Amino acid sequence: MKRSERRNKKRKGLRNFFIVTTLILLAGIIYGVVQYYSGLSMANEGSLKDDSASFDEFEGADPQFGEINVLLLGSDSRGEEDARADTLMIAHYNQTTHQMKLVSIMRDTYVDIPNHGSHKINSAFSLGGPELVRQTIKQNFDIDIHSYAIVDFTGFSKIVDVVAPNGIEVDIPYAMSHGIGMTLQPGNQVLNGEQLLGYVRFRHDKNNDYGRVERQQEALSKLKDEAVSIHSLLNLPKLLGVVEPYVNTNVDNRTILTIGKGLLLGKTDKIETLRIPVEHSFEEKRVAAGEVLSIDFEQNKEALQQFLSTEDEVVDAELVEEQPEN
Repeated sequence: MKRSERRNKKRKGLRNFFIVTTLILLAGIIYGVVQYYSGLSMANEGSLKDDSASFDEFEGADPQFGEINVLLLGSDSRGEEDARADTLMIAHYNQTTHQMKLVSIMRDTYVDIPNHGSHKINSAFSLGGPELVRQTIKQNFDIDIHSYAIVDFTGFSKIVDVVAPNGIEVDIPYAMSHGIGMTLQPGNQVLNGEQLLGYVRFRHDKNNDYGRVERQQEALSKLKDEAVSIHSLLNLPKLLGVVEPYVNTNVDNRTILTIGKGLLLGKTDKIETLRIPVEHSFEEKRVAAGEVLSIDFEQNKEALQQFLSTEDEVVDAELVEEQPEN
């Protein structure tokens, strides 16, 4: 074969490679756009995205040592202007160890809300939005919150159906029906988004609100496992479209991508959980605010800070990295 023919063949091969690569990228972009708007059409009733204007400016501290604390608030406003946070959690992520932890703070925990006196902690949201909740957590537990995310429960079921289209398997201890608009039968069940929402919101639990908190942590842990699957990665544009109207957050895209990458590539796949107040650190009382949990603040502050501490995890991670390959 002559040199000119080889040159023309090589040039033709490069051109074909460029055309194929361009078509693949174009197809990916079109797929992403279509999926995004498909998700957005599923979520056209969401309204949380525009609510940030009514909140005071969030003054969370900058993350230190790669540790991020995100305040998760479950909103169940149903059109009420002074709705309280139905669910209050702290999601902790460490960029070094890729460990994610989840803290649930019982909504009836009796705390001092800055400039408002003693109230149930879920009142802080209606009194001053996520910034007042941040101040309340800092004052009572000495924990810095860096960002927040408010999730509208009306969109939870749709998010679940995108992340886990085949449902989430749970073990229901007994029949659940009161107040959730459906009946969930006892035993191992695979629940779709609407059913899982009923499962986590059921309030007439034999363990009172403690059981509901456990189910919320269980559901989020299982959703996290589904979210890092290949299926969910392919449906990521659609998920973003579904989530957008139902989530109000100040978490920047760079942080979201960092956490997402860490969860996908990290060695740790289990979410550790904690409930505040911890066992044997509180008593139920009736005060002007109603039935509350009067807690031992020092005991709970110590438990929370110890739970979020990652010093031992960092050492363990470094030891694993230093292990010689066989």
